[in-house]
Amino acid sequence: MNLPLVFLKPGEVYITDKPALVKTVLGSCVSVTMFEPSSRTAAICHGMLPDCGGKYCGNCTERLKFVTCSVTHILEKMLERCITTKGLEVKLFGGGDVLTYNARVRATVGRQNIKAALKILDSLGLKPMTSDLGGDRGRKIFFNTQTGEVLLKKLRKTAVECIQ
Repeated sequence: MNLPLVFLKPGEVYITDKPALVKTVLGSCVSVTMFEPSSRTAAICHGMLPDCGGKYCGNCTERLKFVTCSVTHILEKMLERCITTKGLEVKLFGGGDVLTYNARVRATVGRQNIKAALKILDSLGLKPMTSDLGGDRGRKIFFNTQTGEVLLKKLRKTAVECIQ
């Protein structure tokens, strides 16, 4: 079966009950997938930053770039479709330390994103059934919206040259 390919960009979400293969590339960003097997309803988000601190809450278009806001949003949309959290398959990916950073920094963006994702999922009563988090490499994921399967490819580290 050939599935339509959807590329999910940072700060976007995708929610559907139609067949699709959703592809996204993660560095320090995180993606949460949700899948409800009986209705085959699926959702995925691509959060860039941990939390808006309340600045973008509500109907602001900027909110989806934040992990806590985007996870809350996709769960709300699933609940609007009369899907309960019981039996909801949740998976979590990303949060890599892919950029060189100052050693004095206590928590990289990737680590902050992981912490925010785990915290919001816990507060919503959701526990990831699987995850692939952290490390120093990016990830490419493919989310099958009809099965809930996620295929993951770790990306090779590449040297970044600073040109002055």
